[in-house]
Amino acid sequence: MVGFAAAPAAAAPTDTTTVTFEVLAGTLDIDAPATADLGTGSPGGTITGQLGSVTVTDGRASADASWVATVVSTDFQTGGGTASETVLASEINYWSGAATATTGTGTFTPGQPTTGDQEPLDNTAPLTAFSHVGGTGNNTAVWNPTLVVNVPLDSQAGIYTGTVTHSVA
Repeated sequence: MVGFAAAPAAAAPTDTTTVTFEVLAGTLDIDAPATADLGTGSPGGTITGQLGSVTVTDGRASADASWVATVVSTDFQTGGGTASETVLASEINYWSGAATATTGTGTFTPGQPTTGDQEPLDNTAPLTAFSHVGGTGNNTAVWNPTLVVNVPLDSQAGIYTGTVTHSVA
């Protein structure tokens, strides 16, 4: 019998690995304080106070990371909610002010950058509070809006309660 020797195995000097990973998209959220006390004032005067930090968190990881945050308000009432126990939303001005913090790319724009830009709230038409245009990926914006209550001259004494609602889309 004649013996045959097996040919030696050829060495592979390189090899490739296909690697994948996934970047997850999150949500677009807004967070505002649960309560705020603006202070006290007299009929015919003004009451001015800040709501506390409002934060938009855009975790959508999007090619166009634009969004608009809006704000509306109910009327504020005390007691039985009669005319003299009601401060209309339109008698309360909103002023977003500049951002206190931002992250990400794009342009962040306050709806009312200065006190001179304050606008009356409404319970039917949303007011732009803050916006973000362009950029990619994730971003955040934080601002601390100011409310200016123009207390009607015929207002009765009491603790007035209403709801200010921020939304983002």
